[in-house]
Amino acid sequence: MKKINIGIIGCGYWGPNFVRNFNSIGNVNVIYASDLHQNRLYHINELYPHIKTTQNYHKILNDKNIDAVIISTPAATHYKLTRDALICEKHVLVEKPIACEMKQAGELINLAEFKKKILMVGHTFKFNPGVNKLKWLIQNNKLGKIYYVYSRRTNLGPLRKDVNVLWDLAPHDISILNYILGKFPVAVSARGEKFLAHNLEDVCFATLDYPDHILAHVHVSWLDPKKTREIVIVGSRRMAVFDDLNSETPVILYDKSVMENKFRQNYDTFEEFQMIINNGKAQALRVKQEEPLKVECRHFVECIRRQRPALTDGKDGMEVLNVLISMQHSLGHKGCTVKLKNNKAIRKKR
Repeated sequence: MKKINIGIIGCGYWGPNFVRNFNSIGNVNVIYASDLHQNRLYHINELYPHIKTTQNYHKILNDKNIDAVIISTPAATHYKLTRDALICEKHVLVEKPIACEMKQAGELINLAEFKKKILMVGHTFKFNPGVNKLKWLIQNNKLGKIYYVYSRRTNLGPLRKDVNVLWDLAPHDISILNYILGKFPVAVSARGEKFLAHNLEDVCFATLDYPDHILAHVHVSWLDPKKTREIVIVGSRRMAVFDDLNSETPVILYDKSVMENKFRQNYDTFEEFQMIINNGKAQALRVKQEEPLKVECRHFVECIRRQRPALTDGKDGMEVLNVLISMQHSLGHKGCTVKLKNNKAIRKKR
């Protein structure tokens, strides 16, 4: 089996995790690592002396022995770096978001198809065993009709200088919601505030309307006393909670629901109408313990070997970007509702 040679562009917060995971996959060589800051490259050299480092990413792109590149840099650079890599005939795994504009995302998708290269976006939670357990519960009707979903992704920092909290954290939740529900939102709205001095929204509350009257709510914040990574799904038969910070029991299934107890005859008074509350047991579901990023990296390698589209391909990344851009528009217009149709945002003020 031919070895796949990898170059990694960006060795800041997330990049070293790519280095570690790709370095552990059989028949994969991490040849190069690049970053603008030499101290980050010193760190990589200390851990992996065999990896060549450079501050000039063009050395990676111009190396004909490199088959694929990983782009883990600030969001504003994703389009240019991905475009340059595809032009140089490299497969690309780019961190979320795929780009900052829909036109840019479409160009990258078309370029990857023209070059016959894999374009994958780093929506890591699609490879999370806990998230896939939620999807299984919904697909197999274990929860009944889905009423609503809400997610919380909060912490005290780290603050970013390139994007606000919506662009930093919400892509994860958008990707998860689209994935587990198997649907695309028809409308979104978002409100947020800039409480700190860096002039970027550090807290945001967003609402997504999905088909079949499914309501979703997303809370993201850099300004919160507690780190949370939680998704709650409420269905007509059961409810489920995914806690990504709970490594032992990340998914709990609650046998809880509310049902109407209808009498055979019509009822005219409150006494004749009852709601039955089913308050059953909570069950910790078995979830495979595996690092999602490692699964994602293996998937990228497998897509290259078999020349098949990635689960989180460019089109998937573009769908998430569409929702994100629509949320940003709402955020800038005091929470106006933004309707989405045929993957294009149609904006309508309240």
